Amino acid sequence: MSIAALRLVLGDQLSFDLSALDGLDPVRDRVLLAEVADEASHVPHHPQKIAFIFSAMRHFAEALRQRGVAVDYVTIDDSANTGSLAGELRRFVDRHRPPLVHVTETGDWRVEQSLKNSGVAITWHEDRRFLCSRTAFARWAHGKRQLRMEFFYREMRRQTGLLLQPDGTPEGGVWNFDADNRKPLPRGLHGPIALRFVADDITRDVLASVRGRFAHHYGSLEHFDYPVTHAEAEQLWLHFLDFGLAAFGDYQDAMASGEPFLFHARIGAVLNVGLLDLRRLCHDVEAAYRQGRIALNAAEGFIRQLIGWREYVRGIYWLQMPDYARRNAFGNTRRLPEFYWNGQTRMNCMRQVIGQTLEHAYAHHIQRLMVTGNFALLAGIAPPALCDWYLAVYMDAFDWVELPNVLGMVLHADGGYLGSKPYCASGQYIKRMSDYCQGCSYKVAESTSDVACPFNALYWHFLMRHCELLQRNPRMTMAYRNLARMAESKQQALWLRGEILLARLDAGDAL
Repeated sequence: MSIAALRLVLGDQLSFDLSALDGLDPVRDRVLLAEVADEASHVPHHPQKIAFIFSAMRHFAEALRQRGVAVDYVTIDDSANTGSLAGELRRFVDRHRPPLVHVTETGDWRVEQSLKNSGVAITWHEDRRFLCSRTAFARWAHGKRQLRMEFFYREMRRQTGLLLQPDGTPEGGVWNFDADNRKPLPRGLHGPIALRFVADDITRDVLASVRGRFAHHYGSLEHFDYPVTHAEAEQLWLHFLDFGLAAFGDYQDAMASGEPFLFHARIGAVLNVGLLDLRRLCHDVEAAYRQGRIALNAAEGFIRQLIGWREYVRGIYWLQMPDYARRNAFGNTRRLPEFYWNGQTRMNCMRQVIGQTLEHAYAHHIQRLMVTGNFALLAGIAPPALCDWYLAVYMDAFDWVELPNVLGMVLHADGGYLGSKPYCASGQYIKRMSDYCQGCSYKVAESTSDVACPFNALYWHFLMRHCELLQRNPRMTMAYRNLARMAESKQQALWLRGEILLARLDAGDAL
Protein backbone atom coordinates (compact mmCIF):
# COMPACT_ATOMS: atom_id res chain seq x y z
CA MET A 1 0.00 0.00 0.00
CA SER A 2 1.31 3.45 -0.88
CA ILE A 3 1.87 5.83 2.01
CA ALA A 4 0.61 9.39 2.34
CA ALA A 5 3.65 10.85 4.10
CA LEU A 6 7.05 9.97 5.54
CA ARG A 7 7.85 11.76 8.78
CA LEU A 8 11.51 11.91 9.86
CA VAL A 9 12.14 12.19 13.61
CA LEU A 10 15.68 12.94 14.79
CA GLY A 11 17.30 11.72 17.98
CA ASP A 12 16.71 15.04 19.76
CA GLN A 13 13.05 15.28 18.67
CA LEU A 14 11.42 12.56 20.77
CA SER A 15 8.20 14.44 21.52
CA PHE A 16 4.74 13.09 20.74
CA ASP A 17 3.57 16.60 19.84
CA LEU A 18 6.51 17.25 17.51
CA SER A 19 5.42 19.49 14.63
CA ALA A 20 6.60 16.96 12.02
CA LEU A 21 3.95 14.59 13.44
CA ASP A 22 1.07 17.08 13.08
CA GLY A 23 -1.89 15.41 11.38
CA LEU A 24 -0.23 11.99 11.53
CA ASP A 25 -2.36 9.28 9.97
CA PRO A 26 -1.27 6.07 11.71
CA VAL A 27 -2.66 3.97 8.88
CA ARG A 28 -1.23 5.76 5.83
CA ASP A 29 1.86 7.56 7.20
CA ARG A 30 5.20 6.19 8.32
CA VAL A 31 7.65 7.57 10.86
CA LEU A 32 11.38 7.14 10.27
CA LEU A 33 14.06 7.11 12.98
CA ALA A 34 17.67 6.20 12.25
CA GLU A 35 20.78 5.68 14.35
CA VAL A 36 23.65 6.74 12.08
CA ALA A 37 27.42 6.70 12.39
CA ASP A 38 27.81 10.29 11.18
CA GLU A 39 25.91 11.66 14.16
CA ALA A 40 27.57 9.34 16.67
CA SER A 41 31.13 10.02 15.57
CA HIS A 42 31.51 13.42 13.85
CA VAL A 43 33.03 14.23 17.23
CA PRO A 44 33.99 11.38 19.61
CA HIS A 45 30.78 11.51 21.65
CA HIS A 46 30.85 10.09 25.16
CA PRO A 47 29.63 6.47 25.01
CA GLN A 48 26.94 7.26 27.61
CA LYS A 49 25.64 10.07 25.41
CA ILE A 50 25.37 7.77 22.41
CA ALA A 51 23.70 5.08 24.52
CA PHE A 52 21.24 7.59 26.00
CA ILE A 53 20.13 8.91 22.62
CA PHE A 54 19.90 5.51 20.92
CA SER A 55 17.98 3.98 23.83
CA ALA A 56 15.62 6.96 24.05
CA MET A 57 15.03 6.69 20.28
CA ARG A 58 14.25 2.98 20.48
CA HIS A 59 11.87 3.48 23.40
CA PHE A 60 10.14 6.32 21.55
CA ALA A 61 9.75 4.18 18.43
CA GLU A 62 8.20 1.42 20.54
CA ALA A 63 5.82 3.91 22.17
CA LEU A 64 4.72 5.08 18.71
CA ARG A 65 4.11 1.49 17.63
CA GLN A 66 1.98 0.92 20.74
CA ARG A 67 -0.11 3.88 19.55
CA GLY A 68 -0.66 2.13 16.25
CA VAL A 69 1.88 4.16 14.26
CA ALA A 70 3.90 2.47 11.52
CA VAL A 71 7.60 3.04 12.24
CA ASP A 72 10.68 2.39 10.15
CA TYR A 73 13.60 2.10 12.57
CA VAL A 74 17.23 1.76 11.53
CA THR A 75 19.71 0.59 14.16
CA ILE A 76 23.40 1.42 14.10
CA ASP A 77 24.12 -2.29 13.43
CA ASP A 78 21.78 -2.58 10.43
CA SER A 79 23.85 -3.83 7.48
CA ALA A 80 21.88 -1.59 5.10
CA ASN A 81 22.54 1.54 7.18
CA THR A 82 24.06 4.24 4.97
CA GLY A 83 25.66 5.99 7.94
CA SER A 84 24.01 9.38 7.46
CA LEU A 85 20.60 10.91 8.05
CA ALA A 86 20.43 12.20 4.50
CA GLY A 87 21.31 8.75 3.20
CA GLU A 88 18.65 7.05 5.29
CA LEU A 89 16.05 9.61 4.25
CA ARG A 90 16.83 9.02 0.57
CA ARG A 91 16.74 5.24 1.09
CA PHE A 92 13.27 5.24 2.63
CA VAL A 93 11.93 7.82 0.17
CA ASP A 94 13.06 5.48 -2.61
CA ARG A 95 11.38 2.58 -0.81
CA HIS A 96 8.01 4.21 -0.06
CA ARG A 97 7.77 6.96 -2.73
CA PRO A 98 5.78 9.24 -0.40
CA PRO A 99 4.21 12.38 -1.89
CA LEU A 100 5.16 14.30 1.29
CA VAL A 101 8.15 14.25 3.62
CA HIS A 102 7.79 16.12 6.91
CA VAL A 103 10.74 17.26 9.07
CA THR A 104 10.92 19.58 12.07
CA GLU A 105 13.71 22.19 12.17
CA THR A 106 16.89 20.56 13.43
CA GLY A 107 19.10 21.57 16.34
CA ASP A 108 22.28 21.45 14.27
CA TRP A 109 23.05 23.69 11.29
CA ARG A 110 25.22 20.97 9.75
CA VAL A 111 22.42 18.40 9.91
CA GLU A 112 19.82 20.78 8.51
CA GLN A 113 22.05 21.65 5.57
CA SER A 114 22.70 17.98 4.83
CA LEU A 115 18.96 17.27 4.75
CA LYS A 116 18.28 20.32 2.60
CA ASN A 117 20.98 19.09 0.19
CA SER A 118 19.76 15.49 0.20
CA GLY A 119 17.79 15.80 -3.02
CA VAL A 120 14.53 15.07 -1.18
CA ALA A 121 11.70 17.60 -1.28
CA ILE A 122 10.98 18.30 2.39
CA THR A 123 8.11 20.12 4.08
CA TRP A 124 9.77 21.90 6.99
CA HIS A 125 8.04 22.66 10.28
CA GLU A 126 8.88 25.11 13.06
CA ASP A 127 10.09 23.55 16.30
CA ARG A 128 7.31 24.57 18.68
CA ARG A 129 9.04 23.01 21.67
CA PHE A 130 10.82 26.34 22.08
CA LEU A 131 9.02 29.48 23.17
CA CYS A 132 10.81 31.81 20.76
CA SER A 133 10.87 30.87 17.10
CA ARG A 134 13.87 31.59 14.90
CA THR A 135 11.86 34.30 13.15
CA ALA A 136 10.73 35.91 16.39
CA PHE A 137 14.29 36.03 17.73
CA ALA A 138 15.59 37.58 14.52
CA ARG A 139 12.86 40.20 14.80
CA TRP A 140 13.87 40.97 18.40
CA ALA A 141 17.56 41.16 17.46
CA HIS A 142 17.07 43.39 14.40
CA GLY A 143 18.99 46.64 14.63
CA LYS A 144 20.81 45.77 17.87
CA ARG A 145 24.62 45.97 17.84
CA GLN A 146 24.89 43.72 20.89
CA LEU A 147 22.34 41.26 22.18
CA ARG A 148 21.98 41.05 25.94
CA MET A 149 20.26 38.08 27.51
CA GLU A 150 18.79 40.15 30.35
CA PHE A 151 16.61 42.22 28.03
CA PHE A 152 15.57 39.17 26.01
CA TYR A 153 14.73 37.38 29.26
CA ARG A 154 12.49 40.20 30.44
CA GLU A 155 10.61 40.08 27.15
CA MET A 156 10.11 36.32 27.54
CA ARG A 157 8.80 36.83 31.07
CA ARG A 158 6.29 39.37 29.75
CA GLN A 159 5.20 37.03 26.95
CA THR A 160 4.74 34.03 29.23
CA GLY A 161 3.48 35.87 32.33
CA LEU A 162 5.80 33.77 34.49
CA LEU A 163 6.57 35.21 37.94
CA LEU A 164 4.71 38.44 37.20
CA GLN A 165 2.39 40.35 39.49
CA PRO A 166 -1.10 41.32 38.24
CA ASP A 167 0.17 44.74 37.15
CA GLY A 168 2.86 43.16 34.96
CA THR A 169 5.78 43.95 37.26
CA PRO A 170 8.16 41.15 38.33
CA GLU A 171 7.66 39.24 41.54
CA GLY A 172 9.93 40.64 44.23
CA GLY A 173 10.28 43.97 42.43
CA VAL A 174 13.30 42.96 40.31
CA TRP A 175 13.68 40.79 37.25
CA ASN A 176 16.85 38.93 38.20
CA PHE A 177 18.03 37.38 41.47
CA ASP A 178 21.39 36.21 40.13
CA ALA A 179 23.23 37.89 43.02
CA ASP A 180 21.33 35.57 45.39
CA ASN A 181 22.35 32.43 43.48
CA ARG A 182 26.06 32.42 44.30
CA LYS A 183 26.47 31.08 47.83
CA PRO A 184 29.29 28.63 48.50
CA LEU A 185 28.26 25.28 49.90
CA PRO A 186 28.35 25.20 53.73
CA ARG A 187 30.61 22.57 55.23
CA GLY A 188 28.72 19.32 55.75
CA LEU A 189 25.84 20.10 53.39
CA HIS A 190 25.31 17.47 50.69
CA GLY A 191 23.03 17.22 47.73
CA PRO A 192 20.13 14.75 47.69
CA ILE A 193 20.72 11.14 46.73
CA ALA A 194 20.72 10.99 42.93
CA LEU A 195 17.82 9.16 41.30
CA ARG A 196 19.18 6.32 39.18
CA PHE A 197 17.43 4.21 36.55
CA VAL A 198 18.02 0.52 35.87
CA ALA A 199 18.59 -0.52 32.28
CA ASP A 200 15.84 -2.61 30.66
CA ASP A 201 16.31 -5.07 27.78
CA ILE A 202 16.27 -2.32 25.15
CA THR A 203 18.90 -0.28 26.97
CA ARG A 204 21.05 -3.34 27.65
CA ASP A 205 21.07 -4.12 23.92
CA VAL A 206 22.06 -0.52 23.18
CA LEU A 207 24.84 -0.59 25.77
CA ALA A 208 26.26 -3.77 24.25
CA SER A 209 26.21 -2.23 20.78
CA VAL A 210 27.79 1.03 21.92
CA ARG A 211 30.41 -0.84 23.92
CA GLY A 212 31.38 -2.77 20.82
CA ARG A 213 31.37 0.12 18.34
CA PHE A 214 32.54 3.12 20.36
CA ALA A 215 34.95 1.72 22.93
CA HIS A 216 37.65 4.03 21.55
CA HIS A 217 35.65 7.12 22.57
CA TYR A 218 36.64 8.77 25.85
CA GLY A 219 34.29 8.12 28.75
CA SER A 220 32.94 5.18 30.72
CA LEU A 221 29.71 3.25 30.18
CA GLU A 222 29.95 1.67 33.63
CA HIS A 223 27.76 4.19 35.46
CA PHE A 224 25.03 4.65 32.85
CA ASP A 225 21.79 5.27 34.77
CA TYR A 226 19.92 7.93 32.79
CA PRO A 227 16.17 8.05 32.12
CA VAL A 228 15.35 7.04 28.55
CA THR A 229 11.54 7.30 28.46
CA HIS A 230 9.01 10.05 29.07
CA ALA A 231 7.88 8.29 32.26
CA GLU A 232 11.40 8.04 33.63
CA ALA A 233 12.14 11.66 32.73
CA GLU A 234 8.99 12.59 34.67
CA GLN A 235 10.33 10.73 37.71
CA LEU A 236 13.64 12.58 37.49
CA TRP A 237 11.83 15.92 37.30
CA LEU A 238 9.56 15.21 40.27
CA HIS A 239 12.58 14.07 42.29
CA PHE A 240 14.23 17.43 41.67
CA LEU A 241 11.07 19.33 42.53
CA ASP A 242 10.85 17.50 45.86
CA PHE A 243 14.49 17.33 46.89
CA GLY A 244 16.66 19.72 44.85
CA LEU A 245 14.86 22.87 43.79
CA ALA A 246 14.56 24.55 47.21
CA ALA A 247 18.35 24.66 47.64
CA PHE A 248 19.11 25.20 43.95
CA GLY A 249 18.55 28.95 44.25
CA ASP A 250 21.24 29.47 46.87
CA TYR A 251 23.80 26.90 45.75
CA GLN A 252 23.50 26.58 41.97
CA ASP A 253 27.03 27.99 41.56
CA ALA A 254 28.61 25.86 44.32
CA MET A 255 31.04 23.03 43.67
CA ALA A 256 32.27 20.22 45.94
CA SER A 257 34.59 17.24 45.68
CA GLY A 258 32.73 13.96 45.23
CA GLU A 259 29.44 15.83 44.59
CA PRO A 260 28.89 15.75 40.83
CA PHE A 261 25.21 16.74 41.00
CA LEU A 262 24.56 18.68 44.24
CA PHE A 263 21.15 20.40 43.87
CA HIS A 264 21.02 20.40 40.09
CA ALA A 265 18.13 18.81 38.20
CA ARG A 266 20.18 16.85 35.62
CA ILE A 267 17.30 17.32 33.17
CA GLY A 268 19.27 19.05 30.41
CA ALA A 269 19.65 15.90 28.34
CA VAL A 270 16.05 14.66 28.64
CA LEU A 271 14.73 18.16 27.96
CA ASN A 272 16.96 18.64 24.93
CA VAL A 273 15.85 15.37 23.31
CA GLY A 274 12.16 16.03 23.96
CA LEU A 275 11.32 13.78 26.91
CA LEU A 276 10.18 16.78 28.99
CA ASP A 277 8.19 19.87 28.06
CA LEU A 278 9.67 23.32 28.72
CA ARG A 279 6.37 25.03 29.45
CA ARG A 280 5.30 22.43 31.97
CA LEU A 281 8.64 22.70 33.84
CA CYS A 282 8.32 26.46 34.16
CA HIS A 283 4.75 26.27 35.40
CA ASP A 284 5.69 23.60 37.95
CA VAL A 285 8.44 25.82 39.32
CA GLU A 286 6.19 28.87 39.45
CA ALA A 287 3.53 26.81 41.25
CA ALA A 288 6.09 25.63 43.81
CA TYR A 289 6.97 29.26 44.54
CA ARG A 290 3.36 30.43 44.80
CA GLN A 291 2.57 27.52 47.12
CA GLY A 292 5.40 28.62 49.42
CA ARG A 293 7.50 25.50 48.83
CA ILE A 294 10.55 27.34 47.46
CA ALA A 295 12.06 30.82 47.71
CA LEU A 296 11.78 33.33 44.87
CA ASN A 297 15.49 33.22 44.06
CA ALA A 298 15.20 29.46 43.40
CA ALA A 299 12.15 29.86 41.16
CA GLU A 300 13.48 32.85 39.24
CA GLY A 301 16.98 31.37 38.89
CA PHE A 302 15.64 28.14 37.42
CA ILE A 303 13.14 29.79 35.09
CA ARG A 304 15.82 32.23 33.90
CA GLN A 305 17.97 29.31 32.80
CA LEU A 306 15.12 27.95 30.67
CA ILE A 307 13.25 30.85 29.11
CA GLY A 308 16.16 33.27 29.34
CA TRP A 309 19.51 31.67 28.65
CA ARG A 310 18.39 28.49 26.83
CA GLU A 311 16.11 30.31 24.40
CA TYR A 312 18.63 33.12 23.99
CA VAL A 313 21.57 30.94 22.94
CA ARG A 314 19.37 29.04 20.49
CA GLY A 315 18.29 32.33 18.97
CA ILE A 316 21.87 33.50 18.56
CA TYR A 317 22.90 30.17 17.05
CA TRP A 318 20.31 30.29 14.25
CA LEU A 319 20.72 34.02 13.74
CA GLN A 320 24.49 33.82 13.25
CA MET A 321 25.29 30.40 11.78
CA PRO A 322 27.38 29.30 9.98
CA ASP A 323 29.77 32.24 10.37
CA TYR A 324 29.46 32.20 14.15
CA ALA A 325 31.35 28.90 14.42
CA ARG A 326 34.43 30.48 12.80
CA ARG A 327 34.79 33.40 15.22
CA ASN A 328 38.05 33.67 17.15
CA ALA A 329 38.35 37.17 18.62
CA PHE A 330 41.58 36.42 20.52
CA GLY A 331 43.19 34.52 17.64
CA ASN A 332 43.76 31.44 19.79
CA THR A 333 45.47 28.45 18.21
CA ARG A 334 46.66 26.26 21.10
CA ARG A 335 45.54 22.63 20.97
CA LEU A 336 43.46 21.11 23.73
CA PRO A 337 45.63 19.44 26.39
CA GLU A 338 45.32 15.68 26.58
CA PHE A 339 44.28 15.84 30.23
CA TYR A 340 40.89 17.15 29.10
CA TRP A 341 40.29 13.68 27.71
CA ASN A 342 41.73 11.56 30.53
CA GLY A 343 41.59 13.73 33.67
CA GLN A 344 45.27 13.14 34.46
CA THR A 345 46.30 16.48 35.96
CA ARG A 346 47.61 17.65 39.32
CA MET A 347 45.04 20.48 39.38
CA ASN A 348 42.39 19.04 41.69
CA CYS A 349 39.58 21.23 40.38
CA MET A 350 40.22 20.10 36.81
CA ARG A 351 40.67 16.50 37.91
CA GLN A 352 37.36 16.55 39.78
CA VAL A 353 35.34 18.10 36.96
CA ILE A 354 36.92 16.13 34.12
CA GLY A 355 36.77 12.93 36.18
CA GLN A 356 33.03 13.24 36.79
CA THR A 357 32.56 14.18 33.14
CA LEU A 358 34.22 10.97 31.99
CA GLU A 359 32.25 8.98 34.57
CA HIS A 360 28.81 10.56 34.15
CA ALA A 361 28.92 12.67 30.94
CA TYR A 362 27.82 15.50 33.23
CA ALA A 363 29.07 18.68 34.88
CA HIS A 364 26.93 21.61 35.93
CA HIS A 365 27.17 25.08 34.39
CA ILE A 366 29.69 26.63 36.81
CA GLN A 367 32.00 23.62 36.59
CA ARG A 368 31.95 24.02 32.81
CA LEU A 369 32.25 27.82 32.79
CA MET A 370 34.63 28.55 35.66
CA VAL A 371 36.82 25.44 35.79
CA THR A 372 37.34 23.65 32.46
CA GLY A 373 36.14 26.66 30.46
CA ASN A 374 38.06 29.23 32.47
CA PHE A 375 41.30 27.27 32.10
CA ALA A 376 40.82 26.98 28.33
CA LEU A 377 40.16 30.72 28.08
CA LEU A 378 43.26 31.61 30.10
CA ALA A 379 45.39 29.11 28.19
CA GLY A 380 44.31 30.34 24.74
CA ILE A 381 42.81 27.09 23.47
CA ALA A 382 41.58 27.24 19.87
CA PRO A 383 37.75 27.59 19.86
CA PRO A 384 37.05 24.62 17.53
CA ALA A 385 39.06 22.31 19.78
CA LEU A 386 37.21 23.27 22.95
CA CYS A 387 33.80 23.38 21.25
CA ASP A 388 34.31 19.87 19.90
CA TRP A 389 35.28 18.67 23.39
CA TYR A 390 32.18 20.08 25.06
CA LEU A 391 29.99 18.70 22.28
CA ALA A 392 31.58 15.27 22.65
CA VAL A 393 31.68 14.74 26.40
CA TYR A 394 28.41 16.16 27.76
CA MET A 395 25.14 14.27 27.68
CA ASP A 396 23.06 17.40 27.07
CA ALA A 397 25.34 18.99 24.46
CA PHE A 398 23.74 19.63 21.09
CA ASP A 399 25.20 22.10 18.64
CA TRP A 400 22.56 24.84 19.07
CA VAL A 401 23.16 25.05 22.82
CA GLU A 402 26.82 24.05 23.06
CA LEU A 403 28.34 26.32 20.43
CA PRO A 404 27.10 29.73 21.69
CA ASN A 405 27.77 28.73 25.30
CA VAL A 406 31.34 27.64 24.64
CA LEU A 407 32.45 29.94 21.84
CA GLY A 408 30.55 32.98 23.11
CA MET A 409 30.32 32.73 26.88
CA VAL A 410 33.25 30.48 27.84
CA LEU A 411 35.85 31.69 25.34
CA HIS A 412 34.49 35.19 24.51
CA ALA A 413 35.59 34.30 20.98
CA ASP A 414 32.70 36.22 19.43
CA GLY A 415 34.22 39.47 20.70
CA GLY A 416 31.42 40.23 23.14
CA TYR A 417 28.40 39.62 20.93
CA LEU A 418 26.86 37.20 23.41
CA GLY A 419 28.44 38.22 26.73
CA SER A 420 29.60 41.63 27.88
CA LYS A 421 32.89 40.37 29.40
CA PRO A 422 35.18 37.36 29.43
CA TYR A 423 34.43 35.01 32.34
CA CYS A 424 38.05 34.82 33.45
CA ALA A 425 39.10 34.25 37.05
CA SER A 426 42.07 33.23 39.14
CA GLY A 427 42.18 30.30 41.52
CA GLN A 428 40.63 32.49 44.20
CA TYR A 429 37.20 32.17 42.59
CA ILE A 430 37.46 28.38 42.63
CA LYS A 431 38.59 28.48 46.27
CA ARG A 432 35.60 30.64 47.22
CA MET A 433 33.00 28.49 45.43
CA SER A 434 34.35 25.01 46.15
CA ASP A 435 36.52 22.81 48.32
CA TYR A 436 38.66 21.79 45.36
CA CYS A 437 41.74 23.65 46.59
CA GLN A 438 41.95 21.49 49.71
CA GLY A 439 44.51 18.77 49.16
CA CYS A 440 45.49 20.06 45.71
CA SER A 441 49.11 19.63 44.62
CA TYR A 442 49.21 23.36 43.89
CA LYS A 443 48.87 26.23 46.36
CA VAL A 444 46.08 28.66 45.58
CA ALA A 445 47.65 31.32 47.80
CA GLU A 446 50.74 31.48 45.55
CA SER A 447 51.08 32.86 42.04
CA THR A 448 54.66 32.64 40.79
CA SER A 449 56.34 29.70 42.52
CA ASP A 450 56.73 26.24 41.02
CA VAL A 451 53.85 25.00 43.18
CA ALA A 452 51.57 28.02 42.59
CA CYS A 453 48.04 27.39 41.31
CA PRO A 454 48.29 27.61 37.50
CA PHE A 455 45.04 29.59 37.32
CA ASN A 456 46.67 32.52 39.14
CA ALA A 457 49.55 33.32 36.79
CA LEU A 458 47.52 32.39 33.71
CA TYR A 459 44.79 34.83 34.76
CA TRP A 460 47.20 37.77 34.88
CA HIS A 461 49.02 36.56 31.77
CA PHE A 462 45.66 36.55 29.94
CA LEU A 463 44.93 40.13 31.03
CA MET A 464 48.39 41.30 29.98
CA ARG A 465 48.45 39.66 26.57
CA HIS A 466 44.95 40.92 25.68
CA CYS A 467 45.26 44.36 27.23
CA GLU A 468 44.58 46.18 23.96
CA LEU A 469 41.31 44.32 23.43
CA LEU A 470 39.98 44.31 26.98
CA GLN A 471 41.17 47.30 29.00
CA ARG A 472 38.43 49.58 27.61
CA ASN A 473 35.70 47.13 28.63
CA PRO A 474 33.92 48.79 31.58
CA ARG A 475 33.38 45.43 33.26
CA MET A 476 37.13 44.80 33.22
CA THR A 477 38.11 48.13 34.78
CA MET A 478 38.71 46.78 38.28
CA ALA A 479 40.89 43.92 37.03
CA TYR A 480 43.13 46.28 35.05
CA ARG A 481 43.33 48.69 37.96
CA ASN A 482 44.59 45.85 40.14
CA LEU A 483 47.12 44.93 37.47
CA ALA A 484 48.33 48.54 37.23
CA ARG A 485 48.87 48.68 41.00
CA MET A 486 51.28 45.75 40.91
CA ALA A 487 54.99 46.35 41.07
CA GLU A 488 56.68 45.83 37.73
CA SER A 489 58.75 43.00 39.19
CA LYS A 490 55.54 41.16 40.20
CA GLN A 491 54.06 41.64 36.75
CA GLN A 492 57.25 40.26 35.18
CA ALA A 493 57.22 37.25 37.51
CA LEU A 494 53.57 36.52 36.65
CA TRP A 495 54.30 36.84 32.94
CA LEU A 496 57.27 34.48 33.22
CA ARG A 497 55.30 31.91 35.22
CA GLY A 498 52.50 32.10 32.63
CA GLU A 499 54.97 31.61 29.78
CA ILE A 500 56.41 28.54 31.50
CA LEU A 501 52.96 27.03 32.02
CA LEU A 502 51.93 27.65 28.41
CA ALA A 503 55.20 26.19 27.13
CA ARG A 504 54.49 23.05 29.13
CA LEU A 505 51.08 22.80 27.50
CA ASP A 506 52.62 23.23 24.07
CA ALA A 507 55.05 20.46 24.87
CA GLY A 508 52.17 18.17 25.79
CA ASP A 509 53.00 18.08 29.50
CA ALA A 510 50.12 17.69 31.97
CA LEU A 511 50.03 20.41 34.59
